[in-house]
Amino acid sequence: MDKIVIEGGKSLKGSVKVSGAKNAALPILAACLLTGGRHSLRSIPHLRDIQTIKSIMSKLGVTFRDGKEGLEVSSDNLTGCEAPYDLVKTMRASVLLLGPLLARYGKARISLPGGCAIGARPINLHLKALVAMGVDMYLDRGYVNARVDRLKGADIFFDIPTVTGTENIMMAAVTASGQTVLNNAAKEPEIQDLARMLRGMGADIQGDGSDTITISGVRDLRPARHTIIPDRIEAGTLMIAGAMTGGEVKVEGCMPSHLEALTEKLVSTGARIEVGHDSVVVKGPDIIKSVDIKTMPFPGFPTDLQAQFMAFMCIAKGRSMIRESVFENRFIHVSELKRMGADIEINGNQALVKGQNRLLPAPVMATDLRASASLVLAGLVAEGGRTEVQRIYHLDRGYEGLENKFKHLGAAIWREKG
Repeated sequence: MDKIVIEGGKSLKGSVKVSGAKNAALPILAACLLTGGRHSLRSIPHLRDIQTIKSIMSKLGVTFRDGKEGLEVSSDNLTGCEAPYDLVKTMRASVLLLGPLLARYGKARISLPGGCAIGARPINLHLKALVAMGVDMYLDRGYVNARVDRLKGADIFFDIPTVTGTENIMMAAVTASGQTVLNNAAKEPEIQDLARMLRGMGADIQGDGSDTITISGVRDLRPARHTIIPDRIEAGTLMIAGAMTGGEVKVEGCMPSHLEALTEKLVSTGARIEVGHDSVVVKGPDIIKSVDIKTMPFPGFPTDLQAQFMAFMCIAKGRSMIRESVFENRFIHVSELKRMGADIEINGNQALVKGQNRLLPAPVMATDLRASASLVLAGLVAEGGRTEVQRIYHLDRGYEGLENKFKHLGAAIWREKG
């Protein structure tokens, strides 16, 4: 099993380009099931999660080909409607296939999803909405079995904003009879990117980016050409790394408007930020000031950057309070940071971080995707030996060659075969 080895203590300097957004690419790939023809998708990142959903879709009869203008996806001849457990268990986003399959074929059999161990993240909100749209559904041996003659529009209210739930029901609604209104919808940029893709296919969608999305069903869709937005979580991870190491890093090919909550917090730590049209330059502070954060749905501070920012606060001057309001089990990286000398106290959904002068190199183990990134960041500033991050298959689920990007910025980091 691969591991990442880091000799910390080097300031990161230079420019680095952000990859396409995993969390935008996954629902957009799923949307290709909605109609036949050949879709052309640009900026699809090369990630384990992307390979997983492609493998599932291949079992359904979808074909993929790397073309001159990106990834070509053809779903002319679907051969099945079942997403099996052996693939779905590794990635929760597989549930995104449910809406498109019901919209196109009126049936689907999807294994209950797995993924990172950061909380239950139930899909009951997806299922409740689909039932309201006329779907007959039952659970059997860990599978969701669903059938409908034709989906019908409905007024949907999500008890809490759900990103995958909003995306799934958007896709289900684009060819439903009548109008569907999603109330208390999630507002994330990835949802807006999916809406742009669906509009390119001929869908009638309004209000994406707000908490009320209206979809008027259409009879026919067409294949689309689409470029995936930059990954705001990768961009944020790189920004934190630049500030944390006292370096100067230019993050290119990003969308600064997607990073405003993080940018504000970095400025509060003493970092200097220069925002361009599609880039952000981060200059690390001489003295890192402690800052409190509370994770929130977009446009608030992203839960997917909480672990990385916590690693940053481990070397800040003073105390900071990290409040996690999105997922209930997202502090499981704390025990590994403590192995590196961090002083962190957990009380429910709050973590009190007492900044230390330094972190120490140590062997650590990744427990989920973003936790693995936080341990890599901690390793970048841990001096006096090697930090070894085990189980980095979690990292490969969501970061495209992250160690190579850090190496390009001057870090002493490499991958070793286990």
